[in-house]
Amino acid sequence: MTENTRVVVAYGDGIGPEIMEATIKILKEAKARINFDIIEVGKIMYERGYPSGIPEEAWKAIHESKILLKAPITTPQGGGYKSLNVTMRKTLGLYSNVRPCVAYPPFVQTMHPDLDLAIIRENEEDLYAGIEYRHTHDSYVALKLITRRGSEKIVRYAFEYAVKNNRKKVTCFSKDNIMKFADGIFHKVFDEIAKEYPNIQNEHYIVDIGTARLASKPNIFDVIVTENLYGDIISDVVAEVSGSVGLAGSANIGDDYAMFEAIHGSAPDIAGKNIANPSGLINAAIMMLIHIGQGDVATTIHNAWLTTLEEGIHTGDIYSEKHSTQKVGTKEFADAVIARLGKTPVKMKKVNYPIGKNNQNASSTKHAIDTKEKKVLVGVDISINWLSGNQDILADKINALTANANLGLKIISCKGLKVWPKEYGQSLVEYDLWRLRFVPRSNEKNASHEDIINLLNILKDDKLDFVNIENLYSFDDKLGFTLAQGE
Repeated sequence: MTENTRVVVAYGDGIGPEIMEATIKILKEAKARINFDIIEVGKIMYERGYPSGIPEEAWKAIHESKILLKAPITTPQGGGYKSLNVTMRKTLGLYSNVRPCVAYPPFVQTMHPDLDLAIIRENEEDLYAGIEYRHTHDSYVALKLITRRGSEKIVRYAFEYAVKNNRKKVTCFSKDNIMKFADGIFHKVFDEIAKEYPNIQNEHYIVDIGTARLASKPNIFDVIVTENLYGDIISDVVAEVSGSVGLAGSANIGDDYAMFEAIHGSAPDIAGKNIANPSGLINAAIMMLIHIGQGDVATTIHNAWLTTLEEGIHTGDIYSEKHSTQKVGTKEFADAVIARLGKTPVKMKKVNYPIGKNNQNASSTKHAIDTKEKKVLVGVDISINWLSGNQDILADKINALTANANLGLKIISCKGLKVWPKEYGQSLVEYDLWRLRFVPRSNEKNASHEDIINLLNILKDDKLDFVNIENLYSFDDKLGFTLAQGE
């Protein structure tokens, strides 16, 4: 007899406990070969003084099981609390977020009856690193972090997903027309890896027009791979235009761990009212069953769920006078699915998943950091908090202070725009965060850390508040930094 799989379960916050109770009930009635291990995380743990939202014993259970089924979690607003969802994904190395989105016409109203695509979202990097600063009274800064290695992992996963799931095309979304480096490396890696899969079509969209096309013509896409923030946004867009965001589940996959969850939030405004649609978490549980090799149970539950939809038994978010026969609550929907276990849909296509490990885990390919490029220090950007006048006054002051330094002032910029030396007709600027770019006075001389320290000492002695320092490098004689707008 096959040994049961240990699955750690987090009931979450808001509607989480209701939809998890419904999902667990279905899993048990379908004879899923699972031992459930309940942990407490989220709001209740924040309130008990755990700033991360998760205690050590919960981490221990997850590390032992390696499989987590999680309901939505509420992150308290303000107070410096970090999202536990993001913390879990990054701590467990769950770099691939898989979000299938499917329309179910005519039983669930949708403008796009042919919608059937998967979004593969990078899960560890981007603005979700949560690295933010307040340097001045007026300025707030967030750091967007993209690595070549992280891009390689998620792009390769997307192409492997397409191969394993008989998908024909992979589309990359980025914004590399603006973010030349961060989004640029993501697009470049996509083009490189696409060449390794000649039987899979590939294409690239700038994320804004790509999102517009997703909302208007989602049927032209098959698999989409993109960065963390874009993936979060577009998966909600697609799930909503498919019929309801409440239908979509997701898998978070890494080399060693996997976490399964609905894509929607905790919806505290409807918590405890028995009206939430549990389908997103049910579909996440189906993905989990496939992942742990229980394709037979996944097949039973998925077909029963499709049959329930087909027979018009719907929660309020998808109820319609035309196609629904009965409006039910969370518990009643779960009971309806249970009553149809063993049945298959008549009009919608039934599913049949193989038994055995699906091997959704990430590729074992090791993505080493390439250090062959020649890295040279060529200057420094020093940001200062200064409120004593416009850019001309500041430039005169800095040039006078640094006249004998090895590094000289090249430009001053504000919000990415070069404001000194001024262009013809350019207005004077009054601002409180200025970026000063210093480069060697001799074109043949590289910069040194000693040069930078000397500059900082000069600024310190004049009591100028330098709030941020970014060293400027070249790699194989190519700039490792962007020019300011107008530079």
